[in-house]
Amino acid sequence: MKAVVYNGPREVMVKEVPDAKIERPTDVLVKITSTNICGSDLHMYEGRTSFEKGRVFGHENLGQVVEVGNAVDKIKVGDWVAIPFNVSCGHCANCERQLTAFCLTMNPGMAGAAFGFADMGPYPGGQAEYLRVPYGDFNCLRLPEDAQEKQADYVMLSDIFPTGWHATELACVQPGESVVIYGAGPVGLMAALSATVKGARQVMVVDRHPDRLKLVESLGAIPIDDSKGSPVEQVMALTNGIGADRGCECVGYQSHDPQGHEHPNMTLNDLVKSVKFTGRIGVVGVFVPKDPNSPDPLGKKGEITFDYGLFWNKGQSMGTGQCNVKTYNRQLRDMIHAGRVKPSFIVSHKITLDKAPDAYKHFDARDSGWTKVILQPVAVA
Repeated sequence: MKAVVYNGPREVMVKEVPDAKIERPTDVLVKITSTNICGSDLHMYEGRTSFEKGRVFGHENLGQVVEVGNAVDKIKVGDWVAIPFNVSCGHCANCERQLTAFCLTMNPGMAGAAFGFADMGPYPGGQAEYLRVPYGDFNCLRLPEDAQEKQADYVMLSDIFPTGWHATELACVQPGESVVIYGAGPVGLMAALSATVKGARQVMVVDRHPDRLKLVESLGAIPIDDSKGSPVEQVMALTNGIGADRGCECVGYQSHDPQGHEHPNMTLNDLVKSVKFTGRIGVVGVFVPKDPNSPDPLGKKGEITFDYGLFWNKGQSMGTGQCNVKTYNRQLRDMIHAGRVKPSFIVSHKITLDKAPDAYKHFDARDSGWTKVILQPVAVA
């Protein structure tokens, strides 16, 4: 089968790899029809992780079931399914507590596994024609009858829509509150959508890319361009000097200032300054235990200079970590099906799998108009 394979920093290629197949009785085999390029793929694409050459990318996957193991009971051949990026067993202590991002069995020596992701187990990604899904009954989310028509919406259930929702859950966003979100990439836009759905009275999103800020505005949220002045000062001006009730970090350790310099601590410290006394912050941007290629000496060790004194003085609190997709994806699926939300508003490109190398270059460069890319490995009539 064809797949997107990592070949070194800023180089991917589409090549033939061994076919995905049923390996255990609990497996499900899915023909992938939509698979996204995610912002966190870029950390690996840029060579900032330990992702091995020859491995297949892709953790935001949707498709149609073509084969099931003989122990699979619920999922049937022909079902359309969205697949969480988390690979989880469903029966360990953490999975039973809905902490599927921290499954204790699927990646021995570490809590948590994922498709096509550095240090998250041996599981090939879904930027390929087919994907083997372990524990398919648990991990596959069956989609309703409009699945094929709404693929571009439902594929967002694999990661970014639940992750954006998770950011607002970690921040404990409540109706009537003000929220500031750092980062208007796909996850930040999903956090803004989530905060709006939850009834936030004021949603502010910090970025500097005009195409992303236009999408912020399309949600009825307030775009804040940090290339035109301090984002903290802009947030304080919009909140009468008090700061936002809640804050979401949707950028991660490769945050850059408007001049292009990388500062892994920038968004976290700006959030501490932007959020009110006793406010809460949710962090879903990726931060890693070590980053050998970081330009920052502390960053190489996975450390940052954090304004903890101000954070403590303001009595703030913070929630962090990867999203437990299964905690939210059924609820969010039903919202899509009902027409309550349309997360595909962020999609700029739908392209065939063979064009993936070019798409990665554009997405990595943050070229204008490249806000979210869906790869389509297999055409469906």
